Amino acid sequence: MTVKEEGFPKPSILSCGEMLWDLFPEGARFGGAPANFACHTSRLGAEVSLLSAVGADARGDEALAILRSFSINTSLIQRIDDAPTGSVGVSLDAEGKPTFAIHDGSAWDRIAWTEALAERITQVDAVYFGTLAQRGEESRATIRKALAAARGRGILRVLDVNLRRPFFDKTLLRESIALASVLKLSDDEMGEVFTACDIVPGETPEATLRVLLTRFGLDLVVMTRGAEGAILVSATEVVDQPGIPTIVRDTVGAGDSFTATFAVGLLRGEEHATILKKACEIASAVCSQHGAVPVI
Repeated sequence: MTVKEEGFPKPSILSCGEMLWDLFPEGARFGGAPANFACHTSRLGAEVSLLSAVGADARGDEALAILRSFSINTSLIQRIDDAPTGSVGVSLDAEGKPTFAIHDGSAWDRIAWTEALAERITQVDAVYFGTLAQRGEESRATIRKALAAARGRGILRVLDVNLRRPFFDKTLLRESIALASVLKLSDDEMGEVFTACDIVPGETPEATLRVLLTRFGLDLVVMTRGAEGAILVSATEVVDQPGIPTIVRDTVGAGDSFTATFAVGLLRGEEHATILKKACEIASAVCSQHGAVPVI
């Protein structure tokens, strides 16, 4: 499904999942893949709603204020009185790649189904989701119900794989891919995804991605390759985008910015090669600055 510039210039997107605080050694930064994705898609001109939950605490208040500063619709974000706003310990290696220690029992594990959510799904052009937010039973059930409703309406469903041990298994990966129409993963996640789906790697990455595309009836599969760029596979084409040179300060949020740019481009009906280049350029710019949603 595409949104034409002249008829519907602002794509409407529902982003589902965790919103949290990344606790770096130098201090806390607001984050979570769905929240980062929402911020970037809003900056790119989309109308974005975030489905998530925060605690009745100061971090929850601050998170909501940040989202509103990005013009994100926060009406679907639930307040959980007896659970804290999510937080994650983050450390970076010499190349700026993060390691995460995700805290249990967070508010975003308890996202409930509501009539407001059911209504919002009838109003959007795409639904974004990941794997991490499905670690909690209640949130998993809610997100999957939303995706089933979106699929019934022919709405674009973008899965951004975000593997965080121990919060995934083979079944979760297979079931999540089956709910999507577009799959985005990284080359670091490729092995886990192929193993979960019982796919033997082919002679080339694009050949293996095409097996994944066909097996799950996906419209598109796109794989990021860090500094080497990204590759897109559809039923009729392969697009190989080289990396955009940059000086990396940290890579936190780069994948989220890539997926945001990619999703908005799809909804606006842009050519795949154009979308892939833009997505790599934005992700490169994010890597060159500190923070998941820096000034770019």
